[in-house]
Amino acid sequence: MHFRTISDPATAPLTEYYRHRALPNSSESTAQAPLYLRAALANTSILKRSLDIIVSAGLLAFLAPSLAIIAILIRLESEGPALFLQRRFGRDGKVFILYKFRSMRVQESDGSFVQARSCDPRVTPIGHWLRRSSIDELPQLFNVLRGDMSLIGPRPHALAMDQHYARIIPRYSDRLLVRPGLTGLAQISGFRGPTNTIEDITKRLGRDRAYVRRWSFMLDLKILARTPLSLFGPNAL
Repeated sequence: MHFRTISDPATAPLTEYYRHRALPNSSESTAQAPLYLRAALANTSILKRSLDIIVSAGLLAFLAPSLAIIAILIRLESEGPALFLQRRFGRDGKVFILYKFRSMRVQESDGSFVQARSCDPRVTPIGHWLRRSSIDELPQLFNVLRGDMSLIGPRPHALAMDQHYARIIPRYSDRLLVRPGLTGLAQISGFRGPTNTIEDITKRLGRDRAYVRRWSFMLDLKILARTPLSLFGPNAL
């Protein structure tokens, strides 16, 4: 599916829209109060943040040699940087820079954006392996360590994708009540990969909202434990 990022003057109002939608004092029905309260617990949890810091720092130290080798292979295979940087919406609509290993020959960091698809000609041979195994996402451990992301939470989408769906799907911005994650309830539930239809994104949104509504530290641990099995599902590209 093809998306286009709206201009910066329009991005600011959209960010404010997300931010206001995330506040319990906004014009939301009282039925939404449990969602906001649970999100507040997740966002202020010392256990959750401690897990993020310990695991991300430990993995970065342990994987440093492997990450360096992957970066060199990417540079040798095709022109361009080893890392792909892209703006994403984080908690409360705050924009941050997301890190990934570059898996394509082109870099659609802003403006026009086309979701990757099966047998996408833009994907390099090494990039195909990186995407299938989700190794391309490992640089986001830096985002987790910085506090832009969490280990567990709704996966961050490209700006153009969020801007598009926020205008046509009710309560889409609820997924921004908490920090985005490396993995999440939607991913272990089979909703990983491209969202080619409104039905696809609606199902993913449903699991994202369920995660916020049901959040607990034990739920995070369960999702983390089940994530390796989800990497081999049919939606991996």
